[in-house]
Amino acid sequence: MPPTLTHLALHVPDLDACVAFYAEFCSMRVIHERAGKGSRIVWMAEPGKEHSFIFVIMPGGADRQLAADDYSHFGFALASREEVDAVAARAQAAGCLIWAPRDEPYPVGYYCGLRDPAGNYVEFSYGQPLGPGSEAMPIP
Repeated sequence: MPPTLTHLALHVPDLDACVAFYAEFCSMRVIHERAGKGSRIVWMAEPGKEHSFIFVIMPGGADRQLAADDYSHFGFALASREEVDAVAARAQAAGCLIWAPRDEPYPVGYYCGLRDPAGNYVEFSYGQPLGPGSEAMPIP
């Protein structure tokens, strides 16, 4: 059997702020917490995906200072353009919107970007050949 991607582990400067961000904007929830080397380690997952992919969030990281033209990011798919606009509006109000909603040719689609409290960029998209409704879309 080939390897399966199961988790992403992040050291962050403010654990509670990052947990709150991923709960608020990504609808992830805490599925496990444990002590680890004098600190708390938190596992988060999207509902229904607890056994397939998680974020492991740990304290002790440095704030990432990504350049404006750095497109390193975590990508989350949404079910409509309106949902992308709604996330962007909430992020604008919270002061964490970095890429206003924009439309790009297939396979990129319609997306916006946020900065999490650790400095990671997080994209919310609609119309990519991944995520909700993608089963009918060809992957180029």
